[in-house]
Amino acid sequence: MRAGRLLPVGLISAATLAHEVLLIRLFSIIQWHHFAYMMISIALLGFGASGTFVALARRPLVERYPAAFAASAALFGITAIASFACAERVPFNALEIVWNPRQLGWLAAIYVLLILPFFFGATCIGLAFSRHPDQIGRVYAFDLVGAGVGALGTVGLLFLVFPSEALRFIAALGFAAAALAATGMARHRWFAAGSLGLAAAVITVWLPLSWMAPGPHMSQYKGLRMALEVPNARVVEERSSPLGLLTVVESPTVPFRYAPGLSLANTQEPSAQLAVFTDGDSITAITAYGGDPATVAYLGRTTAALPYRILERPRVLVLGAGGGEQVLLALRAGADAVDAVEVNPQMIDLARDRFADVVGGIFSRPNVHLHLAEARTFAATTGERYDLIQMPLLDSFGAAAAGVQSLHENYTYTVEAMRDYLAVLRPDGVVAITRWLRVPPRDILKLFATATVALEADGVAQPGRHLVLIRSWNTATLLAAKSPFTGEDVAAIRGFAAENFFDISWAPGISASDVNRYNQLDQEYLYQGALALLGPERAEFIERYKFDIAPATDNRPYFFDFFRWRALSELLTLRTQGGAAMLDWGYLILVTTLVQAATLSAVLILLPLWLRRRAPGGAVHRLRFGLYFLALGLAFLFIEIAFIQRFVLFLGHPLYAVAVVLAGFLAFAGFGSAVAARWMAAVGRGSPVRGIVLAVVVIAFLAASYLVALPSIFERLLALPDAAKIAITLLLIAPLAVFMGMPFPLGLGHVGARSDEFIPWAWGINGCASVLSAILATLLAMHIGFTGVVTIATILYLVAPALLAGLSDRYDHRGSGPDRNRSRVKPTA
Repeated sequence: MRAGRLLPVGLISAATLAHEVLLIRLFSIIQWHHFAYMMISIALLGFGASGTFVALARRPLVERYPAAFAASAALFGITAIASFACAERVPFNALEIVWNPRQLGWLAAIYVLLILPFFFGATCIGLAFSRHPDQIGRVYAFDLVGAGVGALGTVGLLFLVFPSEALRFIAALGFAAAALAATGMARHRWFAAGSLGLAAAVITVWLPLSWMAPGPHMSQYKGLRMALEVPNARVVEERSSPLGLLTVVESPTVPFRYAPGLSLANTQEPSAQLAVFTDGDSITAITAYGGDPATVAYLGRTTAALPYRILERPRVLVLGAGGGEQVLLALRAGADAVDAVEVNPQMIDLARDRFADVVGGIFSRPNVHLHLAEARTFAATTGERYDLIQMPLLDSFGAAAAGVQSLHENYTYTVEAMRDYLAVLRPDGVVAITRWLRVPPRDILKLFATATVALEADGVAQPGRHLVLIRSWNTATLLAAKSPFTGEDVAAIRGFAAENFFDISWAPGISASDVNRYNQLDQEYLYQGALALLGPERAEFIERYKFDIAPATDNRPYFFDFFRWRALSELLTLRTQGGAAMLDWGYLILVTTLVQAATLSAVLILLPLWLRRRAPGGAVHRLRFGLYFLALGLAFLFIEIAFIQRFVLFLGHPLYAVAVVLAGFLAFAGFGSAVAARWMAAVGRGSPVRGIVLAVVVIAFLAASYLVALPSIFERLLALPDAAKIAITLLLIAPLAVFMGMPFPLGLGHVGARSDEFIPWAWGINGCASVLSAILATLLAMHIGFTGVVTIATILYLVAPALLAGLSDRYDHRGSGPDRNRSRVKPTA
């Protein structure tokens, strides 16, 4: 079979994975980041359902293969646009899901709508498997390589166009695949191919998608939506990239006055500001500045200004430059030099160039240096030493209060990150981190515990002497010092707090009579928590606390995950009194998604297959075959998802990690599939089972090696430019992915030799497992870390071949004899 005949498979696979990555970006705008894993689950559910469909209607579809493939690919193009346009208008409100059962129905409706393009795209691939059972390795290779190209290509596309505009290019790919497939039709092939090609051109060039722009349909609880409700508020600039949708808003009628942690003693009116929203929520301010430090004196009355009271003319590193407010604070406080780090080049362009006149050109000053880098990466690789590392608030209070970040891998606040920050301080240097104050406290106590463990790991015997914590009415700022705070430092801190009506929750030598004076709480949670975390009962306190405040690590980088099941019933009983706001509902969304995915998988995949029950062999063989593909689906996705989350640190952004890691695993697994038959012939001595066993042994060895080696590799190579890190990521993934691409086609060819009808059946079971594993991997990582997830996947891979062991490599339940079987599974490349 010529490779050109499989090109439509590669195209539709590229379109399908590109659509998956794009939906992750779109739903980060419309809802929040944790919907990324729901998108992966939806995609795989569509794949599983398509396997069931092909199994049930295999004969007529395969007999009309070119027309069926072309129709399915064209339907992918149509539904890619239509299903998203409908799904973003579904009145789903994730904030109500805890107490409003109707929201579960709307969530299910989103599932059903978004499944459609993945169902039709996967149907094309399932048809190719059924049409070419003797070429499974090549079909699977085109499928995986195409998927990898689509995943990585989407990131490049998002640098050029807005996400909603990228959707039409993806839809056009579907029609292009349909046109190529139509050339194989017996009748009217050129008419069909021409019509489909014309449809692709129309969608790409002329179809207007302004009615699909995500802004008007994002959650009403996002900051951008609420800001635009103010009379005369308007968008003055909008930039989009894979790193985020930046929206600059001006509000002349009710001016923005964004100064988190501003003292109640402040009497100065803050300067005029423009608000910059990232993906409609996280906010930073571009503050008008004419060069007179007195006009921004109010910044010195925020909790973030505390370190400047004890440091003179410091060299400052601001991790998260945003609109430049913390740079203004540093300059106003007399900083000798300021290095400001920002991960998004478009934010840099807005602050330094587009609105340079508004901010007074502060980023062009000789003592201010703006760096394009990820915060953790810069801190871990810079050769400079600083007196102050300032980490400002860059997320909204609403997002923090609702717990929407709970599923977000965040390597900024881990124990290892804190040690990196302390390592680049001068001997008297300080790390200052500001967070929103939530009651009962979570963020701040977890941060305090993290700093305590990091100091102890660096050999500090009395970490309490290196820590200071103050709070306002809505923020808290933690100082972690390289050296112990002196009596003079503590006196200055006390004076600063008294002047601004801030409460000291911890400082060396503090007592219960010194706390809870101004912004009074029913009890001083932070002081009590600090005492417990610094004392011998730390482990017991963390264990019995209602929220999870155990320090985050690079292995479990979920700093914002505070959810504990044992507190759920109590918080639900308090929901009418505001208790629901204490829930980290992002975690509950993930659990709800898992339950719904399992239910839909059973209904759409397993139930129809069970009702038909025309699989090869007896019940025992069906069970063992089914468990084999179930184990592969779980194991492959466990490793893939764990690596996506692990490489967020190395690549610097979740979407980069999703695209690059997906592309690497899929493309190299495709190559592994292409050479699987040769591996079986040369290494497995013609036995599929022996070939699978040897492949999974290599997988287990490589996976174990990566668990040990990746942290040190990341540490040494973080300073490299993005292009180099992407290349290294692909090189690291390649050996593992090549062997991960072998067990599925070898197993499919092995059991498919018994009956062609088993091929879509196995495809459906594997899809069902993949649906569950995409969500389950994240839940497991939150509890046992990435190491635990990869370990479970390795065990599944090692167990899987045993399910096929003892079943002869030569059989045919229809009695056609061994010669027929050998021809069906002949080696291919």
